[in-house]
Amino acid sequence: MLRPANKGTDVLESVGLPEPCGTVYSALVEHPESGAARLAEITRLPLSKVRGALDRLTAEGMASRAPGRTAVWFASAPDVAIGSLVGRAEQELVRVRSLMNGLMDSYREAARYTDPSLSVEVVRGYEEVGRRFSHLQSEARHQIRGFDRPPYLNNPGTNHDNAARRARSGLNYRVIYSRAALAWPDRLSQDIRPSQTFGEHSRTRPTLPIKMVISDDRQALIPIRDPEEALTTAYVIHPSSLLDALIALFEAEWRLALPLPEVSEQGPDEATRTLLLLLASGQTDEAIARALGWSFRTTQRRVQALMRTLDATTRFQAGMEARGRGWV
Repeated sequence: MLRPANKGTDVLESVGLPEPCGTVYSALVEHPESGAARLAEITRLPLSKVRGALDRLTAEGMASRAPGRTAVWFASAPDVAIGSLVGRAEQELVRVRSLMNGLMDSYREAARYTDPSLSVEVVRGYEEVGRRFSHLQSEARHQIRGFDRPPYLNNPGTNHDNAARRARSGLNYRVIYSRAALAWPDRLSQDIRPSQTFGEHSRTRPTLPIKMVISDDRQALIPIRDPEEALTTAYVIHPSSLLDALIALFEAEWRLALPLPEVSEQGPDEATRTLLLLLASGQTDEAIARALGWSFRTTQRRVQALMRTLDATTRFQAGMEARGRGWV
């Protein structure tokens, strides 16, 4: 018994295939080696429309006429035929998004003097903030600058893939870490050290005014907490005098910050290097214990043993001796 072809083929219009081409293609998939008259009967479409659809499907590579005197057609495999349409549509979407981003830059630049509110965009929700953070990094062409301080939503050690992508990107990463960031449990060994291994330039300051990431001179993202909605929230700062001020703030802090020594291939184990860095940054024994997951007594014993090894009577002397030996 004859019946109409599968419904829902009009969705193919979204990838550039107008009706009734989708209906005829669906019928040809189910009834291979069919002629135009047969397809018209199956789809209940006028013969002229079926012939026009077959011409379009043949031109698109979605159907082919069988050799011989009898005019019958075969459908190409759907994953190839429709996949080709989807691929073209995705390429068009990329071009449209690129045009949109360019127009938005022009729009903000033109409006910055008449509507300052366009300089600051509020983004709410953990996933959306994460998406914008990833977008900000992927759009960078020259450098990423950042202030890093607690708190953190992700556990230490979850950013290794990001560190590897940094190395492949060729971008210049400059990050200033607060003293509290260095003392955050496992943050130094699991996140900061791997980032340095992949080429990040790291410095440290006792405190930082905000947490921030700047992409080139085009955008900045400042994570905040929204007390009313209890959601992760961020400000996205677009080209403006405010962005210029944030860039100047970073550069001023960078000049004042102390370099965070890179990992040495010789010398003590990683735990001892981490201990030295925490001592050099002025951490208390309590903060060191939290950062390394040690007990307070274990921390005191390790500090005293390290100072004996370095023949130092003060923590400052220990840091200078360790630097002289190339341990940090």
